[in-house]
Amino acid sequence: MARVRDAFDRAGFTLDELGRRMGYEGKIARTHAWQFLNKTNDPRLSMLRKFAAAVGVRLSELVGDWTPPDRPGHPSTAAYQ
Repeated sequence: MARVRDAFDRAGFTLDELGRRMGYEGKIARTHAWQFLNKTNDPRLSMLRKFAAAVGVRLSELVGDWTPPDRPGHPSTAAYQ
């Protein structure tokens, strides 16, 4: 989430602006933006897409290189072996 917070800082938006740009309206815009930035440790891809579009960055700038979990038997690990 450090990349997400950095992108938010660079965009220079308020939480209200970010929330509206992510598709939320009224009073909930600020709340949803704040929760996304401060309470989410493992955001859904759909939320990352909304955020990337809202601040004008590519999704790849937020996620970078992904490494599958290093757990034997984990479905995503098997797909990358």
